Amino acid sequence: MTMESLAQRVVRWQRAHGRHDLPWQNTRDPYRVWLSEIMLQQTQVSTVLDYFPRFLARFPDVAALAQAEQDEVLGLWSGLGYYSRARNLHACARQVMSAHGGAFPRSAEALATLPGIGRSTAAAIASFCFEEQVAILDGNVKRVLTRALAFDGDLAVAAEERRLWALATGLLPEAAPPEPGQAWPRSPDMPAYTQGLMDLGATVCSTRKPSCLLCPLQPICRAQTAGEPERYPVRTRKLKRRAERWWLLLLQGPQGEVWLQQRPQKGIWAGMDSLPVFEDEAALKQGLHAALGTTVAASAAQVLEPFLHVLTHRDLYLHPVCVRVPAGAQPQVDALPGRWLGADAWPTAGLPTPIRKLLVQQASAPA
Repeated sequence: MTMESLAQRVVRWQRAHGRHDLPWQNTRDPYRVWLSEIMLQQTQVSTVLDYFPRFLARFPDVAALAQAEQDEVLGLWSGLGYYSRARNLHACARQVMSAHGGAFPRSAEALATLPGIGRSTAAAIASFCFEEQVAILDGNVKRVLTRALAFDGDLAVAAEERRLWALATGLLPEAAPPEPGQAWPRSPDMPAYTQGLMDLGATVCSTRKPSCLLCPLQPICRAQTAGEPERYPVRTRKLKRRAERWWLLLLQGPQGEVWLQQRPQKGIWAGMDSLPVFEDEAALKQGLHAALGTTVAASAAQVLEPFLHVLTHRDLYLHPVCVRVPAGAQPQVDALPGRWLGADAWPTAGLPTPIRKLLVQQASAPA
């Protein structure tokens, strides 16, 4: 298999059959490409289609994003999950403004030094915006290339992933003759090639039952020739899951206000607004008493239906307890850190998805 045969097939297919109408395509604006690449990590295109225009409407450029408060960024991100992406997005925008004069670096190597931009994302931005001849290896592309090459190295092993990176680099379209002052290899085919690999992985070379008859790589795909495309990619190490039980205290005021506190800057829902979390029911009751004393009778606590929230590595069994607080009652902040957010404010706060759903349900419940 030569690099020309694979690259040219991908480029030709993408231009004729690939995706061309997504709102972040047909642009060389690094800000829009970067934003879409971060949003698309671990998130379906259909979901990002809802968030991308809203985010751009509020933050049309990197300067606007850098000037925002983190809480507002998290609020707009709420529901997309993997909230470290939003925190890194904000930090990256500020670094682009402070260290690069508001312009994104033009090489993948320099882009990869920014917060939240890994090697593959940096390569995607540099390829789409600056035609840099550099390989990407997101999950979809790994699947396409390991099947095309019948690459059976275990990608859970760092050395094998490095080997795949080297092979992917060798498959890139040929570089164009360098222009004066050009510091890195470029190719006008790079945007179509990069997008084509992404499109193949997303629409044709699926994890289960790939549509090999529709694939432009079928004649040269070694896995398909051997009749075992689903064998690839190989990854032996599995994620270890664990379960946790969290008790959530929902203090609700007479006008629909709720008591929220900011989560620690590391860990689950880092930096986001959340209901106070306790390790068990006894700790919750103790915290409630310390915060409100006898202002609220113990009988006022209503144990709501527990529910499961699934994260990448963890299952959270959430046990909410609702307490309606009378007008004028103020929790002791030293005992229960937080603040009241009114019914007009908490819907736009940076809330984790399960907390937002719970609050919406309770707001619509009869008093």
